[in-house]
Amino acid sequence: MPAHPTTLAHDSPSAVEVSSAGLDRAAAILEAAVGAGEITAGTMTVVRRNTIILSRGYGRLRPEEGAPTVSPDSVFLLASITKPVTACAVMLLVDRGELSLDDPVSRYIPEFRGWDRTAIHVRHLLSHTSGLPDMLPRNTELRRAHASLSAFVEGAVHARLLFHPDTDFRYQSKGILLAAEIVERVSGKRLRDFEEEEIFAPLGMAHSALGLGGMEIADTVWCGTSMKEDEDDRRFGANSPYWRDMGHPWGGMHSSAPDLAVLLQMMLNAGEYGRARILSPAAVEAMVSDRNQHLRAPWGLGWALRDSRVWNYFGELVSPGTFGHVGATGTVAWADPGRQLSCVILTNQMVGQGHLLRRISNAVAASVDI
Repeated sequence: MPAHPTTLAHDSPSAVEVSSAGLDRAAAILEAAVGAGEITAGTMTVVRRNTIILSRGYGRLRPEEGAPTVSPDSVFLLASITKPVTACAVMLLVDRGELSLDDPVSRYIPEFRGWDRTAIHVRHLLSHTSGLPDMLPRNTELRRAHASLSAFVEGAVHARLLFHPDTDFRYQSKGILLAAEIVERVSGKRLRDFEEEEIFAPLGMAHSALGLGGMEIADTVWCGTSMKEDEDDRRFGANSPYWRDMGHPWGGMHSSAPDLAVLLQMMLNAGEYGRARILSPAAVEAMVSDRNQHLRAPWGLGWALRDSRVWNYFGELVSPGTFGHVGATGTVAWADPGRQLSCVILTNQMVGQGHLLRRISNAVAASVDI
């Protein structure tokens, strides 16, 4: 049977008017970064017009001799690319009429009250305008104690606001945490289970999970370019069992480049992929539209936009309307609706400055002929 027209096929770049030489140059930048030791693992997948035209992997799963080699399907800890997936879970419930973006957060989290908190609406959590902090003052203490997510939620509920809601923009992970808490309270399910049932499984994202989802850390890519760890690293660092399986909704998702390409294609397909309808076209439009025009701080609902002023590693050549997200573990995923183009680049360059991701993204965007 022929594939449904909205699923991803495989073909040559020329079949969708993309330069093979241009894509090879983009991949060569990633390969050279591995060869130079700038990173020890990297994968990338490029899609145009529902067609995978490049999917490659370089390096080793761990930065040590003899470690298994990376494949295009290798799984990385995504860090903040997790955030728009959490936002997708919220929008699923919005589509179903189970919550509204303009509902006060306190409607779902009654203990979230006092000092302007009742003025925070669900949409503020997703557009980084709630006034909540990025990290809690006790973040390190909580992680060192292997605190549960509920302890982080309690901290966020009582966190001091940095500004009155909707008067400023400040990138904040704790707003995403409370958005996830709303999903759990409304759906009655853990977010990791909700996302598996409502997003990953319908999309066939078999290499994706919030937390480890049954995967072994040894089968995923090591975060960082060195195996050296101090006591805190081993106890609660990015490669610790605690942090990898915690399932924190602001940065705890694992996935592969091809899986993320499917998620981006669902967004480009106005919420549909194959026979699965994940989001309504209206929800997708809301997510990728600038919600912060009044603040001159472009951001969608969960998704960063081309002109977002922080964590924007999409390069300088993508079209207006491009959306995506970056992760501090060295990851980026973006989609350019104007060119029907998407790109996922996953590396293990912890808290990178973005120059590698931007250079590769520019080379990918430049490879489009028409």
